[in-house]
Amino acid sequence: MHMNFRKMTAAAAGAALLVAGLATGAFAQGHGEGRRGGPGFGPGGMGRGGFPLAGLDLTGTQRQQVRDVMERHRDDMRQAAERLREAHRAQREAVEAVPMNEGLIRSTSQALATAQTDVALVQARAHNEVWTLLTPEQQAKAKELKAEREKRMQERRERMQQRRQPR
Repeated sequence: MHMNFRKMTAAAAGAALLVAGLATGAFAQGHGEGRRGGPGFGPGGMGRGGFPLAGLDLTGTQRQQVRDVMERHRDDMRQAAERLREAHRAQREAVEAVPMNEGLIRSTSQALATAQTDVALVQARAHNEVWTLLTPEQQAKAKELKAEREKRMQERRERMQQRRQPR
């Protein structure tokens, strides 16, 4: 369970960077793979869980509209990501406190869940606004690319599980 909180915090930090990057125009330019070594994390990408913009042949107008959407959500995402980091830190400290304080663990865990929800809502708002900018053909292509990405991720998980099994 502790690992899930770390992953969510990392995702929130990445999402905050994503929003900042999109707002500056580094993203949505259709330049292919991202700076972090994979599709969806740099120019042309929406980030984990989003849809890759590079493969959608956005028009110049659409690219500008995407930048505008991300600019509108940038501050909200940064604030939500910071609240998430703080909530995760507080929960981790509560878990590590001696003597154990169940009430504090419960309250910080609830605050963490609220912060995770806030991040998800900001991401969903931006995603939905960008989605409405796409043509039906681009939306269909985005769904296709997402399905392909999910298939590759599943195959990768299966390979990792096979490597971990004792021989």
